[in-house]
Amino acid sequence: MRLVVQEFLSLDGVSQGPGSPDEDRSDGFDRGGWFVPHLDEEFVEVAGTWLGNADALLFGRRTYENFARDWPTMTGHPFAPLMNGLPKYVASHSLATGAWNPTTVLNGDVPSQVAEVRSRPGRELQIHGSARLAQSLLAAGLVDELRLVIAPVVVGRGRRLFPDGGAPAGLRLVSHRTTARGLSVHTFEPAGLPEQGVYGAGA
Repeated sequence: MRLVVQEFLSLDGVSQGPGSPDEDRSDGFDRGGWFVPHLDEEFVEVAGTWLGNADALLFGRRTYENFARDWPTMTGHPFAPLMNGLPKYVASHSLATGAWNPTTVLNGDVPSQVAEVRSRPGRELQIHGSARLAQSLLAAGLVDELRLVIAPVVVGRGRRLFPDGGAPAGLRLVSHRTTARGLSVHTFEPAGLPEQGVYGAGA
């Protein structure tokens, strides 16, 4: 399977709590729900196409617990059958089991266990949210594709997908589009370490 990271970001790189004010209030975060005003039918169609390519889902503990709380009750949502029915993996050193079935808990050497899952036949193993897990797997060279959806908003604070001190990574733009409400949808592939240069050199 290809390991695909899907993240909602603000213009200042915040990935925390895009879906509602109460989605993730950790560290006193009180600015959640910043992504929702920019949703439109065009992006919902894109997201549905992406989800249709998934053969399994991968989460960090925090995102898993939020999704496990909410998705089983969203029976009328068009994505619910896939979200609830797909095999789910959660990287956690504190969870022994997962109640959102079917769930497998990955602990110990998470990158090695993710690499084993990734080696199985299938289309996509998708990470939804779970920014810290995504960071670690990108640094480990396990990510095949990043789908970053950037909302036209500056949140001002909150956890970022790419924090200061993170591992450097070069990316190659595969595709991009902009929705009517201003969501900027970018698909990237990792391209090794970032290149450096000097402006005007050789001119």
